Amino acid sequence: MIDLEIPLGRRTLKYRLFEMLPAILSYGSFVLMVILSLISPALAAIYLLLIVVTILVKAVGIAIHTIQGRNRLETAQKIDWHSRLSDLENPERSYKAIINNKLVSSDSFNHIENLRLISADTNLFPRPSQIYNAVIIATYNESYEVLEPTIESLLKGTYDSKKIILAIAYEERGGKAIKSTVHRLKAKFSNDFYAFHLIEHPKDLPNEVVGKGGNITYAGYFLKRWLKGQKIASKNVIVTTLDSDNKPHAVYFDYLTYEYIVNEDRKHLSYQPVALFLSNIWDAPAPMRVIATGNSFWNIISSMRPHTLRNFAAHSQPMDALEEMNFWSTRTIVEDGHQYWRSYFYFGGNYSVMPLYVPIYQDAVLSDTYTKTLKAQFIQLRRWAYGASDIPYVATRLFTNKRNVSLLGGIARLLRLIDGHVTLASVSILIAVGGWIPLLINSEAARSIPAHQLPEVVSALQQVALVGLFITVFLSFKMLPPRPERYKRRRTLSMILQWALMPFTAILYSAISALDSQGRLFMGKYLDKFDVTDKATHQSVAQTKLLAKTKKN
Repeated sequence: MIDLEIPLGRRTLKYRLFEMLPAILSYGSFVLMVILSLISPALAAIYLLLIVVTILVKAVGIAIHTIQGRNRLETAQKIDWHSRLSDLENPERSYKAIINNKLVSSDSFNHIENLRLISADTNLFPRPSQIYNAVIIATYNESYEVLEPTIESLLKGTYDSKKIILAIAYEERGGKAIKSTVHRLKAKFSNDFYAFHLIEHPKDLPNEVVGKGGNITYAGYFLKRWLKGQKIASKNVIVTTLDSDNKPHAVYFDYLTYEYIVNEDRKHLSYQPVALFLSNIWDAPAPMRVIATGNSFWNIISSMRPHTLRNFAAHSQPMDALEEMNFWSTRTIVEDGHQYWRSYFYFGGNYSVMPLYVPIYQDAVLSDTYTKTLKAQFIQLRRWAYGASDIPYVATRLFTNKRNVSLLGGIARLLRLIDGHVTLASVSILIAVGGWIPLLINSEAARSIPAHQLPEVVSALQQVALVGLFITVFLSFKMLPPRPERYKRRRTLSMILQWALMPFTAILYSAISALDSQGRLFMGKYLDKFDVTDKATHQSVAQTKLLAKTKKN
């Protein structure tokens, strides 16, 4: 068995050095700017301009991918995936019917080709009637009002809910309240699915951090035993993990099952929908709306770059693959992104993430009060940025004589991983204030033409980059859910004005949270507890405000 686990407790020197690397690079980029400003303001100017130009080039690519991704998302949602999945039950008959009736169209070419290939060798491909979808909903202390819509979204889809095995994985540490909530949910929905399981994850199990990974892994082992008792083959089960506020698009499970069947190497794939944080976007405060929309677009962009795509939040993977690798990591608070690396090394590099161009809707951060919401947003982003902890995990498995993946391919992935985390932590701050550093700390800079003109040049390049922002604003309005009746039209205006906050959210939230996570890794002060993001509803926020007003009076 390959050792897939993150070390707990004392690390080796090699592991510690790679843990320190992201902080060294991120904090070092600021130190280098200061040193160059002291030595030669001209060199400092060149250094900063190289960074700005690099980001500007990336911004062009991002703008293109944003438009393409949005179009791909719209196209995929219009496809009748339920009908296409039904065609796979008898592929030869379906293929002949389409050809004989001349139903061939440009958007159905791939489907027709799939039917032809499956008809040629039916033993390699399961039928839709053989496949089950197991859905694990992880919850800690979320309310009935949060969980109920998630379960209802499974029933509103086009996929047959009687082929869904639903498991609510709840935490013992959540107390009596969550136990009462999940039993109430089972009483209402248990007859709507093939099976409905409540799985309580015991607290304080050995070799586990306090996090989602341990919870869903415990549920995974339960399902493994249950499937064996039901004589359902693991290779015929697709497992999807959802957070308590996730709402899959209506066609998601048809689309997922279709792609699972038509890909012969299905065991070495996982399937990644596009996470859109828009469910409660009208209710969230302006800073959170900007962050949620930005994250949504980043997920769209990522779906257009399959070679860099990683598991994030809700995702799906075959049960037989999960069983072989002992499910998810119980030793990290970022089990979703880490699952990519865990699978990559387990399968010796023969693993990839397939994008599914339909959304799973999630909530923007919203707590009962404005102050709590601001804090909760930072904690969420810090947890995501703690994905930098994967850098030593990957590096120590690459630079060893026991390596089981391609060195060049592994290094390319590692460099992209490092670049992503260092860019997140440092670039927005350098672009915002870097142009002034030579002038502030070196009196000679005023006589250096490059350094003296640096703030103006950077400002001009930033204005060019605003084109990407305008594209984001325009597309964000096309993606918004309908404005709730409780909000007046001026709320729509605030959805435009909120983008003035983008430079502040990029620095105060994205960059600082990343620097915090990397600093903790550098110091060996690990995040070993999954801080659950508050999931308040509009009603609970209104009740809190009313209660506070009553107490005040």
